[in-house]
Amino acid sequence: MDKKILRNLAYQVAETASLPIMSERRELWKRHNDLEIVRPLILIFPEGSWRELLPESILECTQQETRQIEWELRRRLYTYTHFMDDTVIENSWIVQKRFQVSDWGIQIQRSERTQETGSWHFIPVIKDFSEIEKLHFPQVTYDPDGTTDDFNAAQDLFGDILDIKLKGVAHVSFHLASVYSNLRGLEQMYTDMVDYPEEMLEFLEFLTQGYENLIKQYHDLNLFSLNNDQTYHSSGGVGYTNHLPVPGFTPTRVRQCDLWASAESQEYAVVSPHMHRRFALDFEKRLLQPFGLNGYGCCEDLTNKLEDVLTIPNIRRISISPFANVDRCAEILGNRAIFSWKPQPQQLVGEFNKNEIESYLLHTLEVTKDCVVEIILKDTHTCENQPDRFDDWSKIAHSLIG
Repeated sequence: MDKKILRNLAYQVAETASLPIMSERRELWKRHNDLEIVRPLILIFPEGSWRELLPESILECTQQETRQIEWELRRRLYTYTHFMDDTVIENSWIVQKRFQVSDWGIQIQRSERTQETGSWHFIPVIKDFSEIEKLHFPQVTYDPDGTTDDFNAAQDLFGDILDIKLKGVAHVSFHLASVYSNLRGLEQMYTDMVDYPEEMLEFLEFLTQGYENLIKQYHDLNLFSLNNDQTYHSSGGVGYTNHLPVPGFTPTRVRQCDLWASAESQEYAVVSPHMHRRFALDFEKRLLQPFGLNGYGCCEDLTNKLEDVLTIPNIRRISISPFANVDRCAEILGNRAIFSWKPQPQQLVGEFNKNEIESYLLHTLEVTKDCVVEIILKDTHTCENQPDRFDDWSKIAHSLIG
């Protein structure tokens, strides 16, 4: 019964993927990601709100594994039928290569949440810099036999309907500030910048070398997969581009230069541009340099740091957060990189004021008319159980882009 349900949904996905609009959207993304000014592109990622849009109660499959597949297929269909955005529904099913990445040698500790979707507090596990000796670089373990089993199972399930693709590491991102604050604590990280700058730099050097070693393992194990497709990139956007892979590419061995990569330092949102450079960007640039195209940022306000971010090798996508000054960012950025704008997700909670939303979106569209713009609605952890708010928001945004 479960197989019948999944195959029926797969047929619907395949039918949707064959629509002419999907080819049109795919080409728009390629031109957009190649820095051609087309129209602003829109993507909607409900994230935490998916539990309100597609609750588990709607699933019909009986087994946990098939219920996960069912949910993903229904998510694609829901996105197409409800959101007026530029999501490309592909006629494919991705089988993830089986591999594991170990931790840094010490288990991260956090305070317990008081509610399921609530916050937690960092509990430092490296209380003295001498304890760095307890750490080790993350190690990758690959399971080729398990990978083959997963691929064959997917092929048997609906390989005659969807294109079954095997992928390894396709989303490449670096999070130095996150790792550091998880190990030292958030408040202590800020103190280290002032009281122990040299020790902090040595710690960041260790973490950077750990990331470099991780990337080397991915390459040696041939785990990299192309991400010039629907793969999610940075903190918003997708990877379609004509600029990757670069000349010299062979399908049997994906290189760093054939890939998108990204980095972010949300925890540095409150520090000065100088400290951001010294304790983040100098290391991140080193990590990003070998990659073909790069993105930067997430929820941190980069308004006063954009000129520094633009020095990242092969920078192509920059996150303009809900807290950024869009007027100033548009003036600085122009068409030098993608203006990946994240509008306020709070507009989907409380009073849903369509006039305010329209005015808010219109202002950014007006000041970014000379930019390569994408509008990424994300971090929407609730819509107060009113799913139609996403539909209405997307209709408003779509009506404004012309």
